[in-house]
Amino acid sequence: MTQNQGLFPSIGSAAAQTDLLSETEPINGKTEEKATQEIESLCMECGQQGMTRLLLTSIPFFRELVVMSFRCEHCGAKNNEIQSAGTIRPEGTVYTARILARSDLDRQIVRSPSCEIVIPEYALTLPPSQRGQLTTIEGLIRDVITDLSMDQPLRRIQDEDGYNKIEALLDKLKPIIGEDEEIDDQPVSKASMKDIPMPTFTLRLDDPAGNSFIEFVGSMEDPKWNMRTYPRSLEQNVLLGLISADDAAANAAAGKQLNEDEGLGGGDSGVNEEIFVFQGSCSSCGHPLDTLMKKVNIPYFKDVLIMSTSCDRCGYRDNEVKSGGAISEQGKRITLKVEDREDLSRDILKSDSAGLMVPEIDLVLAHGTLGGRFTTLEGILEQVYEELTEKVFTGDSAAGEDRVPFEAFLRKLKEVKNAERPFTLIIDDPLANSYVQNLYAPDPDPNMTVELYDRSWDQNEELGLNDIKVENYAEDEADEVEKDKVEK
Repeated sequence: MTQNQGLFPSIGSAAAQTDLLSETEPINGKTEEKATQEIESLCMECGQQGMTRLLLTSIPFFRELVVMSFRCEHCGAKNNEIQSAGTIRPEGTVYTARILARSDLDRQIVRSPSCEIVIPEYALTLPPSQRGQLTTIEGLIRDVITDLSMDQPLRRIQDEDGYNKIEALLDKLKPIIGEDEEIDDQPVSKASMKDIPMPTFTLRLDDPAGNSFIEFVGSMEDPKWNMRTYPRSLEQNVLLGLISADDAAANAAAGKQLNEDEGLGGGDSGVNEEIFVFQGSCSSCGHPLDTLMKKVNIPYFKDVLIMSTSCDRCGYRDNEVKSGGAISEQGKRITLKVEDREDLSRDILKSDSAGLMVPEIDLVLAHGTLGGRFTTLEGILEQVYEELTEKVFTGDSAAGEDRVPFEAFLRKLKEVKNAERPFTLIIDDPLANSYVQNLYAPDPDPNMTVELYDRSWDQNEELGLNDIKVENYAEDEADEVEKDKVEK
């Protein structure tokens, strides 16, 4: 993509070319206008008049942007930022890029004021800023190092503990741009051109407004690049100014009253079940936390138990789904033919005893993989993709011989999760506790078949069912006691 000017045009070269042209210079009998508009602006540093240049441009597969650059010839002050020239997207976006080689540092980034940037390997989170930014991943890392290093001498005296933590983070970030690099006003060489090892990391942009972007390489099938959308919460809509705080409070009260009146989310009786709270400790940091559990009824299926755990100390989160009914006498195999994106919105309950297969791309998940999940088809495929990319693009496997064929497999998986090709989803659950939404319920779904089968002895043994006896167990216990007396 970096070589394709039509896909991501070079804004810098376009702006430099306009400086060679005069606004009134005739070219081919016509007056050629500059691509940038120049406006005199007040410099906030020295109070003199500087120049602001505006460039209207667009990024293919993204949106229109306004790039603004200010420079004061009197004091040398410079500033630049970007603003979206389009509308706010109906959904938020999350872009994820795996930075595995120095060439990945040249990927361009569009960061809007509402965007949060996360590097999970370093537990680094950059909150939304006051202005937009157009830069590269290398430029972002340099800015972080510069900002964190700015007050370190003073921080060393006033807050030694904070100084040590920030210094430890800087020691991890500096090898990305080169350990021999000094962050100052002197010209520096590009980190992507250096022939030294670089730690791998993950860069994630979470923007509720959907106005941020990470460049992909080649095409959107880039295995190191991923994008997903999500519906904004009411709080995010308030922060973006899409709804007033008063309206949000009124809508929340109305929704709560509606749930109480209709009994939404309850069990078979339709009554809103109580949320149970269990006290425990975080498996990550050991801090006390609460686990919430609620009983929910899935229409045309059965009751399930949804459990959620969240730690406010370290941010650890986990959720799991368990069946709330009896053990089925037979197993269940669900086969779904997925033909378009509408099928990706189907609700799916995958129990912790179910296996998942997509034969077209040779994807097989053993029974119990990913645990119990209540999500959509798109959500479960997204989770599989994220889990696999984390495994193959980190650690020793990042440079292994199997990486090339695995990248080809990830491209196929991305096509499947985006419904760019038809595929078949098979969920095999020996306990029959899994469910795929029937869009035609209560009538049969023409794209889905449900097959019941008798479990084998090995399956019952693996599930521990062969040793379970729920009838006349008291008689067996009495026989064993009598037998012991006889032997004595």
